[in-house]
Amino acid sequence: MEKLIHLIDLVKDYHIGTIVVKALQSITLEIKKNEYVAIMGPSGSGKSTLMNILGCLDTPTSGSYFLNGKDVSQMDDNRLAEIRNREIGFVFQTFNLLPRYTALENVTLPLIYAGISRSEREKRALEVMESVGLSDRVSHRPTELSGGQRQRVAVARALVNHPSIILADEPTGNLDSKTSVDIMNLFDEIHALGNTVIVVTHEEDIARHADRIIRLMDGYIESDQPNARMKKGKA
Repeated sequence: MEKLIHLIDLVKDYHIGTIVVKALQSITLEIKKNEYVAIMGPSGSGKSTLMNILGCLDTPTSGSYFLNGKDVSQMDDNRLAEIRNREIGFVFQTFNLLPRYTALENVTLPLIYAGISRSEREKRALEVMESVGLSDRVSHRPTELSGGQRQRVAVARALVNHPSIILADEPTGNLDSKTSVDIMNLFDEIHALGNTVIVVTHEEDIARHADRIIRLMDGYIESDQPNARMKKGKA
């Protein structure tokens, strides 16, 4: 498979007064296209920092981050914003939907930033709304949707720009157990269609859906192993 993400000796430090917090230390890893990866670790392990860097929401202190062959580690904010909108579809724990917008309008937002015409925006948004099972909820506002339906809207928004990566941060954190299973089954389907999926989680049940689990501890990669033994449907 073709290499999508390549981190080389990546370091991230935060300065709090005179104290230096080493959030990530000497991180080197590759993620290939169409991989399904879970990033795990306890609080303070560096997984949120790694997610922010993978999502081009932050930049490393040193080291390199190549995304689709481009070194994004030294890009300015404007270039990073372009990369985020084109390459990455985000799914957050808190959904991050605009309350006054309908589900369909929320899904079209990345296309507005990309300069897509109104008719094409609506066409593509309707297609992804149907793909996540919400074609009958396009005119509903977030307050009129259940938690699971809101997260499906967020997934549709992440998919609408055909990004290189679906990056999900604790995507079931605000959902009950049954709805969590439904949402993770949706991620399984998205991966099966050829998408690269990266899920950041502290829950083993969520990580079991991935084919590969990267575990962080104190800013280092503690382990990076295939998950064939635990993956559903495999021996």
